[in-house]
Amino acid sequence: MELIIRNSADRPIYDQIYTQIKALIIAGKLRPGEALPSIRALAKDLRISVITTKRAYDELEADGFLYTVAGKGCFVAEMDLGLVREQHLKELEEHLSAAAELAHSIGISPQELQEMLRILLEEGPSQ
Repeated sequence: MELIIRNSADRPIYDQIYTQIKALIIAGKLRPGEALPSIRALAKDLRISVITTKRAYDELEADGFLYTVAGKGCFVAEMDLGLVREQHLKELEEHLSAAAELAHSIGISPQELQEMLRILLEEGPSQ
């Protein structure tokens, strides 16, 4: 499992770990029941604090992406990917609604907003 941590990013390191592992699970690159690196091993590999890694794992577990077996480690949980997708769609809708509201308040036309979105989608994700 390869994770990329950017110290210059405006997002906390635990959130970068959380987001990347979550994306790997949703994409099916980490399968249900698959073991994740131990908290200590991942912290050592990424050269970060064990506390930071533990926070990311704890949040993944709280959100149902991982489960822990005492003395064995953390494993990918069975997921209802339809439910996960629905949650993402709801989050996307909230972001788009905020963008539409801002665009309206500064006088950007629907066509201009669509063009901006098209360009952003063509450029791909920013990290």
